[in-house]
Amino acid sequence: MERIENLIGKDYTVKVYSPGRINLIGEHTDYNQGFVLPTAIDKKIQLRFKSNRGKTCRIYSETYKKGFDFMLEKDLPKGEGWENYILGIVDQIQKLGKKLNGFDCLIESRLPIGAGISSSAALECGVASGLNVLFNLELTDLEIVKLSQKAENDFVGNSCGIMDQYASVMSRKDHLIKLDCKTLEAEYIPADFRDHKLLLLNTNISHNLAESEYNIRREECETAVKIIQKENPEVYSLRDVDFQLLKQYQDRLDPVIYSRCVYVLKENERVLKATSSLKNGNLYEFGKLMYASHEGLQNNYEVSCPELDFLVDYSRKKDFIYGSRMVGGGFGGCTLNLIEQIEIDPYVEEISKAYFQKFNIKLDAIIVAPDSGTQIEKRS
Repeated sequence: MERIENLIGKDYTVKVYSPGRINLIGEHTDYNQGFVLPTAIDKKIQLRFKSNRGKTCRIYSETYKKGFDFMLEKDLPKGEGWENYILGIVDQIQKLGKKLNGFDCLIESRLPIGAGISSSAALECGVASGLNVLFNLELTDLEIVKLSQKAENDFVGNSCGIMDQYASVMSRKDHLIKLDCKTLEAEYIPADFRDHKLLLLNTNISHNLAESEYNIRREECETAVKIIQKENPEVYSLRDVDFQLLKQYQDRLDPVIYSRCVYVLKENERVLKATSSLKNGNLYEFGKLMYASHEGLQNNYEVSCPELDFLVDYSRKKDFIYGSRMVGGGFGGCTLNLIEQIEIDPYVEEISKAYFQKFNIKLDAIIVAPDSGTQIEKRS
């Protein structure tokens, strides 16, 4: 296959900057129709598109140094790994009855893979946004969000909620989104961290459990809902359950499933409290809620791992770090740390040494800032 950069070169029609995201608090609550507090970040995937007026679609990833091509067909065959995020988007667009022609796409990513900052949603939303402009599909931003989520659910087979795609497309610079995943009502909160920064520490590990256990957690929550719903038909998700109702079913729920539910209900409360803390400028209280979120993920939802727990526990000794927690699906990826800017360099040096001594793994540090959602340039 001819390298796509030779096919596109500088002769592209549409360029898309599609960001990754962080979620400051509210993990695993989106698919339970709860509350989340994410934002897009200033680390992005860049995609360049041009139409080739045929029926063949040609993709090349600079990240993987690998390309593939496929024909526009009614039923697209699955590819390997990252290819399916792209195929899933094309599949969903065609199922909406939208007209696509062949296209060439060159992808360059500045997002670390498997770090829990949603490189998959950035890729999905970037492809959908680029094709939307390239072929004048007239999809709204919210339609792009929903079809990207559906592509990951139905084609890729990952039962994610809507948070990642929503944050990647809909974010505003220097703001966080308090998103109600039941109603999709969004409130934009100024991200005023004063002399603090958001520091990601990447464990550089991704345990094989991550994808399968993610889907299992969703199934466990849905099992609880089905049991409660039999006598409470108004209950459609854990969002419709309060602690009083949940307590009534403790003896009828498997202890593990009950623990999952407790986490989700408490995490929803933490998102609301964290939003109030930010509005009031109380970063200390916000940081305490971050630690409490990690403890819930570690002990009740059981999606953490020794590497993540080590980084969070180490940060507790430092009064210049207000909060720390794992981000993403779990079993690897990053911790997110709210840290005084002046202390970042010496802390990164210290924690990197301690982490390597403990696990014999190199630690990566990434400073991120809340940024805008999808940005598009079109040449006339």
